Amino acid sequence: MGLMSVNDAIALAAAALMRAGASPVAAQSTARALVYAEKQGTVSHGLSRVAQYAGHMRAGRVDGTALPVVIRQHGATAVIDAADGLAFPACDQAIDTALNAARSNGVAIAAITNSYHFGAAIYHLEAVAAAGMVGVAFSNSPAAMNAWGGKRPLFGTNPVAAIFPRLNAYPLAIDLALSEVARGKLMVAAKEGRAIPEGWALDADGQPTTDPAKGLKGSMAPAGGVKGAMLALTVELLVTAFTGAHFGFEADSFFDVEGNKPKLGQLFLVINPDAMGGAAVFAERVETLVSAMLEDDGVRLPGARRYALAAKAEREGMVVADATIAQMRQLAGLS
Repeated sequence: MGLMSVNDAIALAAAALMRAGASPVAAQSTARALVYAEKQGTVSHGLSRVAQYAGHMRAGRVDGTALPVVIRQHGATAVIDAADGLAFPACDQAIDTALNAARSNGVAIAAITNSYHFGAAIYHLEAVAAAGMVGVAFSNSPAAMNAWGGKRPLFGTNPVAAIFPRLNAYPLAIDLALSEVARGKLMVAAKEGRAIPEGWALDADGQPTTDPAKGLKGSMAPAGGVKGAMLALTVELLVTAFTGAHFGFEADSFFDVEGNKPKLGQLFLVINPDAMGGAAVFAERVETLVSAMLEDDGVRLPGARRYALAAKAEREGMVVADATIAQMRQLAGLS
């Protein structure tokens, strides 16, 4: 394992992405998002993705120079076309657009079409919390879960995130995939040659497996059984039906270099507390609930561990797998 400063990691990731075809703006936006996940301990959505993104750019699955465009705006809603580019510039624009609309309208929805893998969902909502607002994020992904009762992977793991700002404290930051675990954890386990716990995935025949490679070729188990499957269906429609984005089963796997342009969808909901009961009422209610939660010694606030890891990484540097560092250096033309 190697130790890297946050700034050095961003610079190296951006250099690798630019050499693979990303514009400087897209490379920096993407690198910041991946390092955010890495320093929070979410390595499945961190720097290990640099090689994947680089491979997809070189294979023509994603356009590293694409510029996102707002193609429709009506009141508090907007649609952004990612133009088959890296998702992060489009998400940056969607959040900026939604924040501006929520300041005027009290609430806003910004949806993205023709998009790509958008990393850790919670990352996109940090700017929302910094503005004192509530944010919710949704995305679909290539098919990984079957519809309840079926065997064919049809829905993505379809992450959902929500953020609630607090006074003088880290926000409550909820981030989860609707599969039992994020598919990226299988990717990491397969790369490291580790078995996975039973209950995470099914093989191609619909049987439980502890082999991550078989799980990647099969389907992910939904979190909570039928309830998780129904939530995945809900997200699938929210991020596609309003914009024409691809369903998960229409997008080829991210784990294959070759394939189609995924054209996925994302959707962000932003709510301004000032337009509702007011910022003071919102803050009081949040803190009252947090206090009640923390009366139980076993409770950990959502996001607390990730924020603590990020703060430590900022102070002391990030511990990154040697293989990941070597791979990024090679992609950047430094070894």
